[in-house]
Amino acid sequence: MGKYVVKRLLHGLFSIVMVILIVMILVYGLMDRMKIFKTDGQYTKQANNQRTTYMYQKWEEYGYLDYLPYNDYLTMLQESGEIDEATHSAVASIGRSDDGSDDSEEIAKYVAKFYDYCEKEGYQVRRLAAVVSKNRLATGGAQALFAYKERSVLMRLWDYFTGILEIDNIHKVPEDQDIGKRGLTFTLHDPIYGGEKFAPAIIGNGTNHKYLLYFDKEFPYIHQNFVKIHLGSSYSVSRGVEVFTSMTQGQGSYRQTTVTYPSGLTEASADNLHTAVYVKGSKEANVMYQQRYTDDYTNVQTYRNNMSRMGYSFVIGIISTIMVYILGLPIGVLMARYKEGLLDNIGTIYIMFISAVPSLAYIFIFKGIGRAIGLPWTFDMDNVKKTMYILPIVSLALPSIASMMKWMRRYMIDQMNSDYVKFARSGGMSETEIFFKHVMKVAAIPIVQGIPGSLLFAMTGALITERVYLVPGAGGLLIDAINQYDNAVIVGVTLFYAVLSVLSLILGDVLMATVDPRISFTEKAR
Repeated sequence: MGKYVVKRLLHGLFSIVMVILIVMILVYGLMDRMKIFKTDGQYTKQANNQRTTYMYQKWEEYGYLDYLPYNDYLTMLQESGEIDEATHSAVASIGRSDDGSDDSEEIAKYVAKFYDYCEKEGYQVRRLAAVVSKNRLATGGAQALFAYKERSVLMRLWDYFTGILEIDNIHKVPEDQDIGKRGLTFTLHDPIYGGEKFAPAIIGNGTNHKYLLYFDKEFPYIHQNFVKIHLGSSYSVSRGVEVFTSMTQGQGSYRQTTVTYPSGLTEASADNLHTAVYVKGSKEANVMYQQRYTDDYTNVQTYRNNMSRMGYSFVIGIISTIMVYILGLPIGVLMARYKEGLLDNIGTIYIMFISAVPSLAYIFIFKGIGRAIGLPWTFDMDNVKKTMYILPIVSLALPSIASMMKWMRRYMIDQMNSDYVKFARSGGMSETEIFFKHVMKVAAIPIVQGIPGSLLFAMTGALITERVYLVPGAGGLLIDAINQYDNAVIVGVTLFYAVLSVLSLILGDVLMATVDPRISFTEKAR
Protein backbone atom coordinates (compact mmCIF):
# COMPACT_ATOMS: atom_id res chain seq x y z
CA MET A 1 0.00 0.00 0.00
CA GLY A 2 2.81 2.40 0.93
CA LYS A 3 4.55 2.01 -2.43
CA TYR A 4 1.24 2.50 -4.22
CA VAL A 5 0.49 5.72 -2.33
CA VAL A 6 3.98 7.10 -3.04
CA LYS A 7 3.62 6.19 -6.71
CA ARG A 8 0.21 7.85 -6.95
CA LEU A 9 1.55 10.94 -5.19
CA LEU A 10 4.40 11.24 -7.67
CA HIS A 11 2.01 10.79 -10.60
CA GLY A 12 -0.31 13.32 -8.99
CA LEU A 13 2.45 15.88 -8.57
CA PHE A 14 3.43 15.45 -12.20
CA SER A 15 -0.21 15.90 -13.23
CA ILE A 16 -0.52 19.05 -11.12
CA VAL A 17 2.59 20.56 -12.70
CA MET A 18 1.31 19.77 -16.19
CA VAL A 19 -2.10 21.27 -15.43
CA ILE A 20 -0.54 24.51 -14.20
CA LEU A 21 1.79 24.56 -17.21
CA ILE A 22 -1.17 24.29 -19.59
CA VAL A 23 -3.10 26.97 -17.71
CA MET A 24 -0.11 29.31 -17.82
CA ILE A 25 0.26 28.75 -21.56
CA LEU A 26 -3.42 29.57 -22.02
CA VAL A 27 -3.43 32.59 -19.70
CA TYR A 28 -0.09 34.18 -20.57
CA GLY A 29 0.34 33.00 -24.15
CA LEU A 30 -3.07 32.83 -25.80
CA MET A 31 -5.13 35.47 -23.98
CA ASP A 32 -4.86 39.07 -25.14
CA ARG A 33 -2.84 40.79 -22.41
CA MET A 34 -4.54 44.10 -23.11
CA LYS A 35 -7.67 42.60 -21.55
CA ILE A 36 -6.22 43.10 -18.07
CA PHE A 37 -6.93 46.82 -18.42
CA LYS A 38 -10.63 46.17 -18.98
CA THR A 39 -11.46 46.89 -15.33
CA ASP A 40 -8.47 49.13 -14.57
CA GLY A 41 -9.74 52.65 -14.03
CA GLN A 42 -6.21 54.02 -13.67
CA TYR A 43 -5.28 52.94 -17.20
CA THR A 44 -7.90 55.17 -18.81
CA LYS A 45 -6.63 58.15 -16.81
CA GLN A 46 -3.13 57.84 -18.24
CA ALA A 47 -2.07 59.57 -21.47
CA ASN A 48 0.75 59.42 -23.99
CA ASN A 49 4.06 58.01 -22.71
CA GLN A 50 2.71 57.72 -19.18
CA ARG A 51 0.11 55.24 -20.39
CA THR A 52 2.78 53.18 -22.17
CA THR A 53 5.03 52.93 -19.12
CA TYR A 54 2.01 52.18 -16.91
CA MET A 55 1.08 49.40 -19.29
CA TYR A 56 4.51 47.76 -19.02
CA GLN A 57 4.51 48.14 -15.23
CA LYS A 58 1.21 46.31 -15.02
CA TRP A 59 2.37 43.59 -17.38
CA GLU A 60 5.26 42.98 -15.03
CA GLU A 61 2.91 42.82 -12.02
CA TYR A 62 0.71 40.31 -13.82
CA GLY A 63 3.73 38.17 -14.65
CA TYR A 64 3.97 38.67 -18.41
CA LEU A 65 7.45 40.19 -18.49
CA ASP A 66 10.33 41.72 -16.56
CA TYR A 67 10.35 45.52 -16.68
CA LEU A 68 13.46 47.62 -16.09
CA PRO A 69 13.21 51.45 -16.17
CA TYR A 70 16.40 53.40 -16.75
CA ASN A 71 16.20 54.92 -13.26
CA ASP A 72 16.01 51.48 -11.68
CA TYR A 73 19.19 50.57 -13.53
CA LEU A 74 20.88 53.65 -12.07
CA THR A 75 19.67 52.59 -8.61
CA MET A 76 21.32 49.22 -9.18
CA LEU A 77 24.59 50.97 -10.01
CA GLN A 78 24.31 53.13 -6.90
CA GLU A 79 23.59 50.14 -4.65
CA SER A 80 26.59 48.29 -6.09
CA GLY A 81 28.79 51.33 -5.37
CA GLU A 82 29.59 52.07 -9.03
CA ILE A 83 28.04 55.54 -8.82
CA ASP A 84 27.10 57.83 -5.96
CA GLU A 85 23.80 59.59 -5.28
CA ALA A 86 24.97 62.84 -6.90
CA THR A 87 25.88 61.07 -10.15
CA HIS A 88 22.59 59.24 -10.07
CA SER A 89 20.69 62.52 -9.88
CA ALA A 90 22.86 64.16 -12.55
CA VAL A 91 22.33 61.50 -15.23
CA ALA A 92 18.72 60.54 -14.44
CA SER A 93 17.04 63.09 -16.74
CA ILE A 94 17.54 62.02 -20.35
CA GLY A 95 16.94 64.25 -23.34
CA ARG A 96 13.56 64.64 -25.03
CA SER A 97 14.46 63.05 -28.38
CA ASP A 98 14.07 59.33 -29.06
CA ASP A 99 17.57 58.99 -30.54
CA GLY A 100 19.48 60.59 -27.66
CA SER A 101 20.84 63.42 -29.79
CA ASP A 102 20.15 65.97 -27.07
CA ASP A 103 21.67 63.93 -24.23
CA SER A 104 24.64 65.45 -22.46
CA GLU A 105 27.94 63.61 -22.78
CA GLU A 106 27.68 62.25 -19.24
CA ILE A 107 24.07 61.09 -19.68
CA ALA A 108 24.89 59.51 -23.05
CA LYS A 109 27.63 57.46 -21.37
CA TYR A 110 25.23 55.91 -18.87
CA VAL A 111 22.48 55.46 -21.44
CA ALA A 112 24.99 53.49 -23.53
CA LYS A 113 25.82 51.38 -20.47
CA PHE A 114 22.11 50.75 -20.01
CA TYR A 115 21.80 49.54 -23.61
CA ASP A 116 24.84 47.27 -23.20
CA TYR A 117 23.50 45.79 -19.97
CA CYS A 118 20.07 45.13 -21.51
CA GLU A 119 21.62 43.47 -24.57
CA LYS A 120 23.64 41.10 -22.36
CA GLU A 121 20.62 40.26 -20.20
CA GLY A 122 18.24 39.72 -23.12
CA TYR A 123 16.15 42.85 -22.64
CA GLN A 124 14.58 44.90 -25.41
CA VAL A 125 14.96 48.67 -24.98
CA ARG A 126 12.32 51.28 -25.75
CA ARG A 127 13.02 54.99 -25.73
CA LEU A 128 10.02 57.28 -26.05
CA ALA A 129 10.46 60.85 -27.21
CA ALA A 130 8.70 63.58 -25.28
CA VAL A 131 5.23 64.45 -26.53
CA VAL A 132 5.01 68.22 -27.09
CA SER A 133 1.86 70.23 -27.76
CA LYS A 134 2.13 73.94 -28.63
CA ASN A 135 5.72 74.05 -27.48
CA ARG A 136 4.74 72.63 -24.12
CA LEU A 137 5.06 69.14 -22.71
CA ALA A 138 1.74 67.38 -23.17
CA THR A 139 -0.04 65.66 -20.28
CA GLY A 140 1.76 62.40 -19.58
CA GLY A 141 4.18 63.17 -22.38
CA ALA A 142 7.47 63.10 -20.48
CA GLN A 143 10.27 61.22 -22.26
CA ALA A 144 10.90 57.66 -21.07
CA LEU A 145 13.59 55.02 -21.33
CA PHE A 146 12.99 51.46 -20.21
CA ALA A 147 13.65 47.85 -21.13
CA TYR A 148 11.54 44.70 -20.96
CA LYS A 149 12.04 40.98 -21.32
CA GLU A 150 9.31 38.45 -21.97
CA ARG A 151 9.21 35.72 -19.35
CA SER A 152 9.38 32.14 -20.64
CA VAL A 153 6.62 29.83 -19.47
CA LEU A 154 9.12 27.39 -17.97
CA MET A 155 10.81 30.12 -15.93
CA ARG A 156 7.41 31.35 -14.81
CA LEU A 157 6.44 27.81 -13.83
CA TRP A 158 9.68 27.33 -11.88
CA ASP A 159 9.30 30.63 -10.03
CA TYR A 160 5.71 29.82 -9.18
CA PHE A 161 6.32 26.40 -7.65
CA THR A 162 9.52 27.39 -5.84
CA GLY A 163 7.67 30.30 -4.24
CA ILE A 164 4.52 28.47 -3.13
CA LEU A 165 5.71 27.61 0.36
CA GLU A 166 7.38 30.05 2.74
CA ILE A 167 8.79 28.62 5.96
CA ASP A 168 9.05 31.10 8.78
CA ASN A 169 12.13 31.06 11.00
CA ILE A 170 13.96 33.21 13.54
CA HIS A 171 16.19 34.74 10.83
CA LYS A 172 13.36 36.21 8.73
CA VAL A 173 13.87 39.64 10.27
CA PRO A 174 17.10 41.07 8.78
CA GLU A 175 20.19 40.50 10.89
CA ASP A 176 20.90 44.24 11.06
CA GLN A 177 17.72 44.79 13.10
CA ASP A 178 18.14 45.12 16.85
CA ILE A 179 15.26 42.97 18.05
CA GLY A 180 16.80 41.34 21.08
CA LYS A 181 17.27 37.61 21.50
CA ARG A 182 16.00 35.59 18.56
CA GLY A 183 14.17 32.39 19.29
CA LEU A 184 10.87 30.56 19.85
CA THR A 185 8.90 30.52 23.08
CA PHE A 186 6.34 27.87 23.93
CA THR A 187 3.65 28.81 26.41
CA LEU A 188 0.52 27.13 27.75
CA HIS A 189 -1.03 30.49 28.60
CA ASP A 190 -1.24 32.83 25.65
CA PRO A 191 -0.48 36.40 26.82
CA ILE A 192 -3.19 37.73 24.48
CA TYR A 193 -5.70 36.15 26.87
CA GLY A 194 -4.00 37.75 29.86
CA GLY A 195 -1.93 34.68 30.70
CA GLU A 196 -4.82 33.18 32.71
CA LYS A 197 -6.61 31.10 30.10
CA PHE A 198 -5.20 27.71 29.05
CA ALA A 199 -4.27 28.45 25.45
CA PRO A 200 -1.05 26.90 24.07
CA ALA A 201 0.96 29.07 21.69
CA ILE A 202 4.38 29.28 20.08
CA ILE A 203 5.70 32.83 19.89
CA GLY A 204 8.68 33.87 17.81
CA ASN A 205 11.17 36.70 17.88
CA GLY A 206 13.09 37.29 14.67
CA THR A 207 10.36 35.49 12.75
CA ASN A 208 8.13 37.21 10.21
CA HIS A 209 4.98 36.26 12.21
CA LYS A 210 4.99 36.83 15.94
CA TYR A 211 2.64 33.90 16.54
CA LEU A 212 3.62 30.67 14.80
CA LEU A 213 1.00 28.50 16.50
CA TYR A 214 -2.11 29.60 18.39
CA PHE A 215 -5.70 28.77 19.27
CA ASP A 216 -8.76 30.99 19.05
CA LYS A 217 -12.50 30.86 18.42
CA GLU A 218 -12.20 31.25 14.66
CA PHE A 219 -12.61 28.18 12.44
CA PRO A 220 -10.56 25.93 12.25
CA TYR A 221 -9.67 27.05 15.83
CA ILE A 222 -6.03 26.01 15.65
CA HIS A 223 -3.80 28.10 13.39
CA GLN A 224 -0.19 28.00 12.31
CA ASN A 225 2.17 30.39 10.57
CA PHE A 226 5.20 28.11 10.35
CA VAL A 227 4.38 27.46 6.70
CA LYS A 228 2.55 29.99 4.53
CA ILE A 229 1.03 29.15 1.17
CA HIS A 230 1.53 31.65 -1.65
CA LEU A 231 -0.75 30.97 -4.61
CA GLY A 232 -0.25 34.45 -6.02
CA SER A 233 -1.62 37.93 -5.37
CA SER A 234 -4.89 39.12 -6.85
CA TYR A 235 -4.85 42.26 -8.99
CA SER A 236 -8.55 42.81 -9.63
CA VAL A 237 -10.82 40.34 -7.79
CA SER A 238 -9.27 41.12 -4.38
CA ARG A 239 -6.74 43.81 -5.13
CA GLY A 240 -3.37 43.12 -3.52
CA VAL A 241 -4.62 40.18 -1.45
CA GLU A 242 -3.07 36.69 -1.64
CA VAL A 243 -5.31 34.14 -3.36
CA PHE A 244 -5.21 31.76 -0.38
CA THR A 245 -5.90 34.64 2.02
CA SER A 246 -8.79 35.80 -0.16
CA MET A 247 -10.34 32.34 0.16
CA THR A 248 -9.79 31.94 3.91
CA GLN A 249 -10.09 35.40 5.49
CA GLY A 250 -13.32 36.59 7.10
CA GLN A 251 -15.78 38.84 5.31
CA GLY A 252 -18.24 41.56 6.16
CA SER A 253 -18.01 44.39 8.66
CA TYR A 254 -15.44 44.63 11.43
CA ARG A 255 -16.14 42.73 14.65
CA GLN A 256 -14.83 44.60 17.63
CA THR A 257 -13.82 43.00 20.90
CA THR A 258 -11.96 44.19 23.96
CA VAL A 259 -8.29 43.92 23.02
CA THR A 260 -5.35 44.21 25.41
CA TYR A 261 -2.30 45.25 23.42
CA PRO A 262 1.28 44.21 24.32
CA SER A 263 1.85 47.63 25.95
CA GLY A 264 -1.05 46.97 28.34
CA LEU A 265 -3.45 49.38 26.61
CA THR A 266 -6.99 47.99 26.52
CA GLU A 267 -9.57 49.24 24.05
CA ALA A 268 -12.37 48.12 21.73
CA SER A 269 -10.81 47.01 18.46
CA ALA A 270 -11.16 44.53 15.58
CA ASP A 271 -7.40 43.85 15.52
CA ASN A 272 -6.39 40.19 15.60
CA LEU A 273 -3.09 40.30 17.47
CA HIS A 274 -2.39 36.67 16.62
CA THR A 275 -1.73 37.73 13.03
CA ALA A 276 0.96 40.28 13.87
CA VAL A 277 3.72 40.57 11.26
CA TYR A 278 7.05 42.38 11.61
CA VAL A 279 7.35 45.74 9.84
CA LYS A 280 10.70 47.45 10.11
CA GLY A 281 10.55 50.77 11.95
CA SER A 282 6.74 50.80 12.15
CA LYS A 283 6.49 51.37 15.90
CA GLU A 284 8.81 54.36 15.87
CA ALA A 285 7.05 55.94 12.88
CA ASN A 286 3.52 55.73 14.28
CA VAL A 287 2.39 57.38 17.52
CA MET A 288 -0.61 55.06 17.81
CA TYR A 289 1.65 52.02 17.50
CA GLN A 290 3.89 53.41 20.24
CA GLN A 291 0.89 53.38 22.55
CA ARG A 292 -0.11 49.84 21.63
CA TYR A 293 3.00 47.81 20.88
CA THR A 294 6.38 47.11 22.41
CA ASP A 295 8.12 46.08 19.19
CA ASP A 296 7.73 46.26 15.40
CA TYR A 297 5.23 43.37 15.18
CA THR A 298 2.47 45.83 14.34
CA ASN A 299 0.90 44.72 11.07
CA VAL A 300 -2.26 42.78 12.00
CA GLN A 301 -5.35 41.50 10.27
CA THR A 302 -8.84 42.23 11.58
CA TYR A 303 -11.74 40.15 12.81
CA ARG A 304 -14.82 40.14 10.60
CA ASN A 305 -18.43 39.34 11.39
CA ASN A 306 -18.81 36.68 8.71
CA MET A 307 -17.06 33.54 7.56
CA SER A 308 -14.59 33.35 4.70
CA ARG A 309 -15.46 32.36 1.14
CA MET A 310 -14.24 28.84 1.82
CA GLY A 311 -16.08 28.77 5.14
CA TYR A 312 -19.48 29.45 3.56
CA SER A 313 -18.84 26.98 0.76
CA PHE A 314 -17.67 24.30 3.21
CA VAL A 315 -20.69 24.63 5.51
CA ILE A 316 -23.14 24.39 2.63
CA GLY A 317 -21.14 21.68 0.87
CA ILE A 318 -20.56 19.45 3.90
CA ILE A 319 -24.19 19.55 5.04
CA SER A 320 -25.43 18.79 1.53
CA THR A 321 -22.92 15.92 1.30
CA ILE A 322 -24.19 14.47 4.59
CA MET A 323 -27.74 14.70 3.26
CA VAL A 324 -26.67 12.88 0.09
CA TYR A 325 -25.30 9.91 2.01
CA ILE A 326 -28.06 9.83 4.63
CA LEU A 327 -30.86 9.95 2.03
CA GLY A 328 -29.37 8.76 -1.25
CA LEU A 329 -27.72 5.57 -0.01
CA PRO A 330 -30.65 3.98 1.87
CA ILE A 331 -33.19 4.99 -0.76
CA GLY A 332 -30.99 3.51 -3.49
CA VAL A 333 -30.64 0.30 -1.45
CA LEU A 334 -34.40 0.05 -0.94
CA MET A 335 -35.05 0.72 -4.64
CA ALA A 336 -32.80 -2.21 -5.53
CA ARG A 337 -34.27 -4.40 -2.78
CA TYR A 338 -37.82 -3.80 -3.99
CA LYS A 339 -37.07 -3.50 -7.67
CA GLU A 340 -40.04 -2.36 -9.80
CA GLY A 341 -42.04 -1.67 -6.65
CA LEU A 342 -43.72 1.60 -5.70
CA LEU A 343 -40.61 3.13 -4.09
CA ASP A 344 -38.46 2.12 -7.06
CA ASN A 345 -40.90 3.70 -9.51
CA ILE A 346 -41.15 6.94 -7.51
CA GLY A 347 -37.38 7.08 -7.14
CA THR A 348 -36.89 6.49 -10.86
CA ILE A 349 -39.27 9.35 -11.69
CA TYR A 350 -37.32 11.63 -9.35
CA ILE A 351 -34.00 10.61 -10.92
CA MET A 352 -35.36 11.22 -14.42
CA PHE A 353 -36.76 14.61 -13.42
CA ILE A 354 -33.49 15.80 -11.88
CA SER A 355 -31.49 14.49 -14.84
CA ALA A 356 -33.78 16.01 -17.46
CA VAL A 357 -34.30 19.48 -15.99
CA PRO A 358 -31.30 21.84 -16.29
CA SER A 359 -29.77 22.54 -12.89
CA LEU A 360 -30.33 26.28 -13.21
CA ALA A 361 -34.02 25.70 -13.88
CA TYR A 362 -34.78 23.56 -10.84
CA ILE A 363 -32.67 25.80 -8.62
CA PHE A 364 -34.90 28.72 -9.61
CA ILE A 365 -37.95 26.51 -9.07
CA PHE A 366 -36.90 25.74 -5.50
CA LYS A 367 -35.90 29.35 -4.97
CA GLY A 368 -39.41 30.40 -5.97
CA ILE A 369 -40.98 27.78 -3.69
CA GLY A 370 -38.79 28.83 -0.78
CA ARG A 371 -39.60 32.49 -1.33
CA ALA A 372 -43.32 31.67 -1.41
CA ILE A 373 -43.21 29.87 1.95
CA GLY A 374 -41.16 32.62 3.57
CA LEU A 375 -37.63 31.21 3.51
CA PRO A 376 -34.73 33.61 2.92
CA TRP A 377 -33.81 33.33 -0.76
CA THR A 378 -30.63 35.42 -0.78
CA PHE A 379 -27.74 35.78 1.65
CA ASP A 380 -27.62 38.92 3.75
CA MET A 381 -24.17 39.20 5.32
CA ASP A 382 -25.35 42.00 7.62
CA ASN A 383 -28.17 39.87 9.04
CA VAL A 384 -27.10 36.23 8.93
CA LYS A 385 -29.76 33.65 9.80
CA LYS A 386 -29.50 29.87 9.86
CA THR A 387 -32.56 29.63 7.62
CA MET A 388 -30.54 31.31 4.85
CA TYR A 389 -28.65 28.04 4.40
CA ILE A 390 -31.73 25.89 3.74
CA LEU A 391 -32.39 26.65 0.06
CA PRO A 392 -28.72 26.52 -1.08
CA ILE A 393 -28.16 23.24 0.79
CA VAL A 394 -31.31 21.62 -0.57
CA SER A 395 -30.65 22.85 -4.12
CA LEU A 396 -27.08 21.54 -3.97
CA ALA A 397 -28.06 18.19 -2.46
CA LEU A 398 -30.96 17.26 -4.74
CA PRO A 399 -29.00 16.29 -7.90
CA SER A 400 -26.35 14.44 -5.87
CA ILE A 401 -29.06 12.51 -4.01
CA ALA A 402 -30.52 11.44 -7.35
CA SER A 403 -27.11 10.39 -8.61
CA MET A 404 -26.41 8.43 -5.40
CA MET A 405 -29.77 6.67 -5.64
CA LYS A 406 -29.18 5.75 -9.28
CA TRP A 407 -25.68 4.35 -8.85
CA MET A 408 -26.41 2.51 -5.61
CA ARG A 409 -29.44 0.86 -7.19
CA ARG A 410 -27.44 -0.05 -10.30
CA TYR A 411 -24.48 -1.48 -8.36
CA MET A 412 -26.71 -3.60 -6.18
CA ILE A 413 -28.81 -4.97 -9.03
CA ASP A 414 -25.62 -5.87 -10.90
CA GLN A 415 -24.34 -7.72 -7.84
CA MET A 416 -27.60 -9.66 -7.48
CA ASN A 417 -26.72 -11.50 -10.68
CA SER A 418 -23.17 -12.38 -9.62
CA ASP A 419 -21.93 -15.93 -9.16
CA TYR A 420 -21.29 -15.55 -5.44
CA VAL A 421 -24.95 -14.57 -4.95
CA LYS A 422 -26.13 -17.66 -6.82
CA PHE A 423 -23.77 -19.77 -4.72
CA ALA A 424 -25.15 -18.21 -1.51
CA ARG A 425 -28.72 -18.96 -2.62
CA SER A 426 -27.81 -22.56 -3.31
CA GLY A 427 -26.35 -22.73 0.22
CA GLY A 428 -29.70 -21.86 1.70
CA MET A 429 -29.18 -18.21 2.65
CA SER A 430 -32.28 -16.01 2.59
CA GLU A 431 -32.62 -13.14 0.13
CA THR A 432 -32.51 -10.66 3.00
CA GLU A 433 -29.25 -12.11 4.34
CA ILE A 434 -27.70 -12.16 0.89
CA PHE A 435 -28.82 -8.62 0.20
CA PHE A 436 -27.64 -6.94 3.38
CA LYS A 437 -24.62 -9.09 4.34
CA HIS A 438 -23.02 -9.49 0.95
CA VAL A 439 -24.54 -7.53 -1.92
CA MET A 440 -24.79 -4.17 -0.15
CA LYS A 441 -21.22 -4.44 1.17
CA VAL A 442 -19.75 -5.11 -2.27
CA ALA A 443 -21.95 -2.55 -4.02
CA ALA A 444 -20.94 0.15 -1.53
CA ILE A 445 -17.23 -0.10 -2.45
CA PRO A 446 -17.38 2.28 -5.47
CA ILE A 447 -19.52 4.65 -3.38
CA VAL A 448 -16.99 4.63 -0.56
CA GLN A 449 -14.25 5.63 -2.98
CA GLY A 450 -16.05 8.91 -3.68
CA ILE A 451 -16.40 9.97 -0.02
CA PRO A 452 -13.02 11.80 0.27
CA GLY A 453 -13.70 13.71 -2.93
CA SER A 454 -17.15 14.74 -1.71
CA LEU A 455 -15.72 16.05 1.55
CA LEU A 456 -12.70 17.81 0.07
CA PHE A 457 -14.58 19.48 -2.76
CA ALA A 458 -17.08 20.88 -0.29
CA MET A 459 -14.46 23.63 0.18
CA THR A 460 -14.52 24.69 -3.48
CA GLY A 461 -18.14 25.78 -3.54
CA ALA A 462 -20.84 25.45 -6.18
CA LEU A 463 -20.82 28.11 -8.88
CA ILE A 464 -24.47 28.12 -9.99
CA THR A 465 -26.01 27.58 -6.55
CA GLU A 466 -23.90 30.28 -4.93
CA ARG A 467 -24.61 32.75 -7.72
CA VAL A 468 -28.37 32.20 -7.61
CA TYR A 469 -28.61 32.58 -3.82
CA LEU A 470 -25.86 35.24 -3.63
CA VAL A 471 -23.77 33.10 -1.30
CA PRO A 472 -20.40 34.82 -0.67
CA GLY A 473 -18.56 31.53 -1.15
CA ALA A 474 -15.57 30.26 -3.11
CA GLY A 475 -17.61 28.88 -6.01
CA GLY A 476 -17.54 32.01 -8.13
CA LEU A 477 -13.94 32.96 -7.45
CA LEU A 478 -12.52 31.30 -10.56
CA ILE A 479 -15.23 32.72 -12.82
CA ASP A 480 -14.71 36.20 -11.37
CA ALA A 481 -10.99 35.86 -12.03
CA ILE A 482 -11.56 34.79 -15.63
CA ASN A 483 -14.02 37.63 -16.25
CA GLN A 484 -11.59 40.17 -14.77
CA TYR A 485 -8.46 38.60 -16.31
CA ASP A 486 -6.90 38.14 -12.88
CA ASN A 487 -4.14 35.74 -13.91
CA ALA A 488 -2.78 35.01 -10.43
CA VAL A 489 -6.20 33.99 -9.13
CA ILE A 490 -6.85 31.80 -12.19
CA VAL A 491 -3.59 29.91 -11.68
CA GLY A 492 -3.91 29.77 -7.89
CA VAL A 493 -7.49 28.44 -7.82
CA THR A 494 -6.66 25.92 -10.55
CA LEU A 495 -3.75 24.65 -8.45
CA PHE A 496 -6.05 24.38 -5.43
CA TYR A 497 -8.57 22.32 -7.43
CA ALA A 498 -5.83 20.12 -8.87
CA VAL A 499 -4.37 19.34 -5.44
CA LEU A 500 -7.81 18.45 -4.09
CA SER A 501 -8.44 16.17 -7.08
CA VAL A 502 -5.20 14.25 -6.53
CA LEU A 503 -5.79 13.92 -2.79
CA SER A 504 -9.37 12.76 -3.26
CA LEU A 505 -8.32 10.03 -5.72
CA ILE A 506 -5.56 8.71 -3.46
CA LEU A 507 -7.66 8.85 -0.28
CA GLY A 508 -10.55 7.22 -2.14
CA ASP A 509 -8.37 4.29 -3.19
CA VAL A 510 -6.97 3.89 0.33
CA LEU A 511 -10.44 3.99 1.85
CA MET A 512 -11.74 1.48 -0.69
CA ALA A 513 -8.91 -0.95 0.12
CA THR A 514 -9.57 -0.47 3.84
CA VAL A 515 -13.26 -1.31 3.49
CA ASP A 516 -12.65 -4.36 1.29
CA PRO A 517 -9.55 -6.38 2.27
CA ARG A 518 -9.78 -8.23 -1.05
CA ILE A 519 -8.57 -5.11 -2.82
CA SER A 520 -4.80 -4.80 -2.73
CA PHE A 521 -2.52 -2.36 -4.50
CA THR A 522 0.57 -4.40 -3.77
CA GLU A 523 2.21 -6.00 -6.78
CA LYS A 524 2.32 -9.75 -6.35
CA ALA A 525 5.26 -11.82 -7.46
CA ARG A 526 4.51 -13.97 -10.48
